[in-house]
Amino acid sequence: MTAYVDSLAPLESCGLLAGRGSKVEKIFFVQNQAQSPVRYVMDPIEQLNAFEWIDSNGMELLGIFHSHPTGPETVSPTDISEAAYAVIYIIFAPVDEKWHARGFWIENGGFREVTLHIV
Repeated sequence: MTAYVDSLAPLESCGLLAGRGSKVEKIFFVQNQAQSPVRYVMDPIEQLNAFEWIDSNGMELLGIFHSHPTGPETVSPTDISEAAYAVIYIIFAPVDEKWHARGFWIENGGFREVTLHIV
């Protein structure tokens, strides 16, 4: 995912994470239709195809990721207002010229950080 967000910077990039339990088994890189450095809108056809694949393979949507190429390193007001799924939201942002990933649970107009375990 780091290479993906880096390859599309300075535009925001986005994607979906699927798996079972809390283990990610599949990453979907989805085109950002907004083509913006400060906003993302997932391509609806790519998103639908990913959801169909997830369902047909007995998995569930575990997370959504996107980048903040110019910051912030945390959830934005737009992220909060547009969060539509009860999943972990992973935000990539550059810190000291390296991409850093942080996970957040967004609900009821607020958020809390969650620990990401990379195995």
